[in-house]
Amino acid sequence: MTVETIATQPFQDQKPGTSGLRKKVKVFEKPNYLENFVQCIFDTQRDRVDAPLVLGGDGRYYNRQAIQIILRIAAANGCTRVILGQGGILSTPAASHLIRLYNARGGIILSASHNPGGPDEDFGIKFNTPNGGPAPEKVTESIYTASLHINRYRTLDSADINLDRLGTEFVGDMVVEIVDPVRAYADLMEQLFDFNQIRALFQSGFRMRFDAMHAVTGPYAREILENRLGAPAGTVINGVPLEDFGHGHPDPNLVYAKELADYLFGPDAPDFGAASDGDGDRNMVLGRHFFVTPSDSLAVILANAASAPGYRDRISGVARSMPTSQAADRVAAKLGLNCYETPTGWKFFGNLLDVGKITLCGEESFGTGSDHVREKDGLWAVLFWLNILAARRQSVAEIVREHWQTYGRNYYTRHDYEAINSAAANGLVDTLRAKTATLPGQKLGSYTVAYADDFRYLDPIDQSVSDKQGIRIGFEDGSRIVYRLSGTGTEGATLRVYIEAYEADPARHDLDTQQALAELIQIANSLASIRERTARNEPTVIT
Repeated sequence: MTVETIATQPFQDQKPGTSGLRKKVKVFEKPNYLENFVQCIFDTQRDRVDAPLVLGGDGRYYNRQAIQIILRIAAANGCTRVILGQGGILSTPAASHLIRLYNARGGIILSASHNPGGPDEDFGIKFNTPNGGPAPEKVTESIYTASLHINRYRTLDSADINLDRLGTEFVGDMVVEIVDPVRAYADLMEQLFDFNQIRALFQSGFRMRFDAMHAVTGPYAREILENRLGAPAGTVINGVPLEDFGHGHPDPNLVYAKELADYLFGPDAPDFGAASDGDGDRNMVLGRHFFVTPSDSLAVILANAASAPGYRDRISGVARSMPTSQAADRVAAKLGLNCYETPTGWKFFGNLLDVGKITLCGEESFGTGSDHVREKDGLWAVLFWLNILAARRQSVAEIVREHWQTYGRNYYTRHDYEAINSAAANGLVDTLRAKTATLPGQKLGSYTVAYADDFRYLDPIDQSVSDKQGIRIGFEDGSRIVYRLSGTGTEGATLRVYIEAYEADPARHDLDTQQALAELIQIANSLASIRERTARNEPTVIT
């Protein structure tokens, strides 16, 4: 087997977003497209080159082909050992755990997360650093810069290996250790949560449904929920990972996980429902006839952290992304804990986690996590809820309503306008940004603007600065409107609008969210001229 140096030319569109490089499959299938990006990873990430590399993905279309390409490039670039999930499968949190467990040089994770999969859909690739977390901006920027100047990549002239057989394979002299993708992660969960207590909950007749959405968490959920915790067979539905996610959209929200939501709000609803996304890092939590917002989920987990043995008496602080509701802030204040506000993107939590400033973190986009890995973790959040339910022996609705009585309720919604014209989206944001200086003091409906800015984050650990992270309109009563363009789509632009209002009065805690926020929603639409600029009469998704 010989190392081949292949001449290539740069592509101009390989700038990673908030979670790696995401494009349509057909873009990645272009000659040298994937090869260029992978070579740039090896060209720029030269630390700890003797340590193993973790590799795997969410099983979507092109996952297996991409792994074979990456293995050959890794071998040609001097990599000596790769830890590979069997069948090319690794959930994103499981990959993060393996990077940390094996003291790896980092990992290459193949996923477009919650985006659809298939020959005409999305694919993605990202590099995770040795701490197990997504690459920070200085790393992604170095990879992008290299991609603009690349003129060759290295690969090995070798045959494909068997991805499905546990054990050791070789690509040239490089050892490929194919491991059970589930076992190490499941063992970690057993260290963090009281499995005996949760097992007793299921034995008491507690009913649950977990929708894996034909995505990567199916094998993980079956092993943990059904095999280790004793949940009845069939608790996990859509549990076989498919390359196209069963023609579904693996985004666990009320729109795309409608089958699960309908069941939990139906006449024969179980006690608890949950879902996870394409690569296993997001979650949705439901009780019987009750939806838990991700913001509330983080706050409830923080308030009940002592329920889980792995978190008892060791919560150092909490962080949330800026657009996430301030529900967790209220818990942190009562408990005397520091609460940090960061830009969107899990990489911003990594520095805080690494130095022990925080133990728990979360964002409104159905992501919650802790210091056990350096990614958000969908199944972990579900298990935390199960531990809380097992400890308190109350329903989901009872737990959340008691939480609101103690801390007040943050009414919160997110309106997504997907695949809109990019120029129109950027024009909308630019116009809003120009308005911010003049908004404070203005009366908008019954609300008075207290502040308006474009969120700027100074990292308290490494002093790095991240500008233009979302436009915030804050009102004197604590209500907020936030506008942000998402970096996770592959087609056009996605405008996200976040609306939040605090309600202390328990008598007003059972209002419909959209009704409770109706005036603020109208203000948000009018202030940004959303209908006029996007040609959309309503959001694509409301959560």
